[in-house]
Amino acid sequence: MPTLQQLETERERLKNRLAQVGDMRAGSLVGRFRKCGKANCHCAQPASEAHGPSWSLTRAVEGKTVTKVIPAGNAVEQTKAQIVEYRRFRKLIQELIELNVQICDQKLEEGSAPSVSKKNGTRRRARRRRRSGG
Repeated sequence: MPTLQQLETERERLKNRLAQVGDMRAGSLVGRFRKCGKANCHCAQPASEAHGPSWSLTRAVEGKTVTKVIPAGNAVEQTKAQIVEYRRFRKLIQELIELNVQICDQKLEEGSAPSVSKKNGTRRRARRRRRSGG
């Protein structure tokens, strides 16, 4: 079992790796092929290829699916790299959470965790005395 010092050193290493995270975005990138529906287009012929791919990025925002069209070419490669970076970020965060659980558990076992105290009762507000003036 690693020592508390080793765990804290590992936590600092993870924090440094998090600081190096680049451009990222969540979502799924999908290339779609479709037929345009024009009777005289090549895609209307049997066994012909459809148009595409047209790229779209989908992700959940506040419980709803949001779609963004990604232009073909370099933007597709950039988006793929950003998604990979997002997944790397999520993995690092999960590692950091797990590491912190180990650190907190070990501190509890060693008795070095700061104690938490609560005051019983309620706070009283100081009342201002009214001057009776005349």
